Amino acid sequence: MNELSEVFANPQALITLGVLVLAVVLFVSGFLAPELTGLLSVALLMATGVLTPQKALSGFGSPALITLMGLFAVSAALFKSGALDRLRELIAFESIKTPRRLIAFLGFVVAPISGIVPNTPVVASLLPVIEAWCSKRNLSPSRVLLPLSFATVLGGTLTLLGSSVNLLVSDISEQLGYGSLELFSFTAIGIPIWLVGTAYLLLAPQALLPDRGRENHDFQTSSDQTGYFTEVTIPVNSELVGQSLHNSRLQRRFDVDVLELQRGKERLLPPLADRTLEPGDRLLIRVTRLDLLRLQQEHTIHLAKPHLKHDANQSSDWFSSEGQKTVEVLLPAGSTLAGASLRELRFRQRHNATVLALRRGRQTVQERLGQALLREGDVLLLQAPMDSIRGLQANNDLLVLDQFENDLPTVKRKPVAIAIAIAMVLLPALTSLPLVASVLLAVIAMVLGGCIRPAEVQRSIRLDVILLLGSLSSFSVAMQVTGLADAFATSLEFWLRGLPTYFALLVIFFSTTIFTQFISNAASVALLVPVAIQLAGSMNLPPTALLMTVLFGASQSFLTPMGYQTNLMVFGPGRYRFLDVTRYGAGLTILMTFLVPFLILWQYGD
Repeated sequence: MNELSEVFANPQALITLGVLVLAVVLFVSGFLAPELTGLLSVALLMATGVLTPQKALSGFGSPALITLMGLFAVSAALFKSGALDRLRELIAFESIKTPRRLIAFLGFVVAPISGIVPNTPVVASLLPVIEAWCSKRNLSPSRVLLPLSFATVLGGTLTLLGSSVNLLVSDISEQLGYGSLELFSFTAIGIPIWLVGTAYLLLAPQALLPDRGRENHDFQTSSDQTGYFTEVTIPVNSELVGQSLHNSRLQRRFDVDVLELQRGKERLLPPLADRTLEPGDRLLIRVTRLDLLRLQQEHTIHLAKPHLKHDANQSSDWFSSEGQKTVEVLLPAGSTLAGASLRELRFRQRHNATVLALRRGRQTVQERLGQALLREGDVLLLQAPMDSIRGLQANNDLLVLDQFENDLPTVKRKPVAIAIAIAMVLLPALTSLPLVASVLLAVIAMVLGGCIRPAEVQRSIRLDVILLLGSLSSFSVAMQVTGLADAFATSLEFWLRGLPTYFALLVIFFSTTIFTQFISNAASVALLVPVAIQLAGSMNLPPTALLMTVLFGASQSFLTPMGYQTNLMVFGPGRYRFLDVTRYGAGLTILMTFLVPFLILWQYGD
């Protein structure tokens, strides 16, 4: 323990520890967006003299980060060209009739694709297709959407390109002097993990997956059955005026729950069935998506505009759907819109899109639509012109869940895009061409081949991810130069002393997995890799073995909705509850906790 006392006598080490604690608190609390927490940490490490600007900012110019930026563009070109549309067609085949067959397809076909294409757009593309598949077969999407997320997570560790975290680990490894990782450095371990994980998805009892979409035996789709929250007003000439809610056409014709009646400054709460409606009344309602779209054509009520003051006598011409599409968008983890209301954001003016309704899993939204604070995982139902929707597709704060097959002007370039992507993977594997050069050449080839436009290349790059990963690598450098990594490793070695190597790796893997449930997997890797690598000598393993243990511990995140972006994406559409994810993912987590250390020893042990 002498190392710890020596470190705590070092002012720079204490400063680094303070910045580290502050970052963890901010990551867990969500007070700041993750990328802002990363930038704040870099700024503090430079301002206090712990790191020089060159060392602190070296991550922003790393080959791994440049590779990731290029990969964003290549992935965008693949989706825009329709290169992955075949996946959507295969799901609709009659041969895939049962949930287990669909899960097998997700595990054996979709997961490997996630080893090359980022899993977030893959899940976004398949979500509406799988919901339609469930609707056709009168099944709940909750039976298959978690397996979709888990399958893409399992596939993400098949190659270096499968996840941004993989590239971050490669960058940290190079900064610490152990060299960067190769394209297929993960594959020998990733393939058994993928196969065993897929077997779990297939063999796990179906009872672990809840049935959340067949209440009242009136199944539509997961999003329909969950219900959206929106507001309507009663115009002066409406036939509803003078009628009670119980006897009105509003509840006889539509599946509508009235949660609140607002009359001037007065707010009336249920029971409301016997309340007589008056002109200008504003109703907060819960309604299925199908009925909400039908309400657009109903002249006895007006859908209220949530961002501006609404006059009950106002014409609803502004709500004409001519030349517009209705789409669903998700607030992903890290969205800067979270924590603000639609009114504060001036959403309609900012995006030229009208918010029709809000969906928040199984929770009830009691606030008025324009005043409700948005949260990560919320789904908004929007109506907007196609040009505005295209703009939303390039927005990092919103993820468009609906796909537009008719909005793919480059589908003729599908063979070109596929050929370029294959060449991008094969060239570094078969030649001495660096991976970063191969990816950048693929970006240029995609542009020259007409698969993506130059402006779309810029919009495809996730700036929030780039800022987060570029800033986090500074933590690893600071922990090394101040001696914190050595001190923490010595303390950890003390607790692991006497344990067989396998069980020591098991403890490291499981601790990383649990840590990742509270902060992002990228942050887990940046903080734990420098510490774990220091244990290599005492465990008679190469540093890469410990690096891989932390990487797989941070990547195999199956316990909470927040543990991985794709878990959050399916959480709302599947109408899951928090513990649903834990219940289904616990077995897979335990399986990986015992499997990964064994594979690490098999690959790197003597």
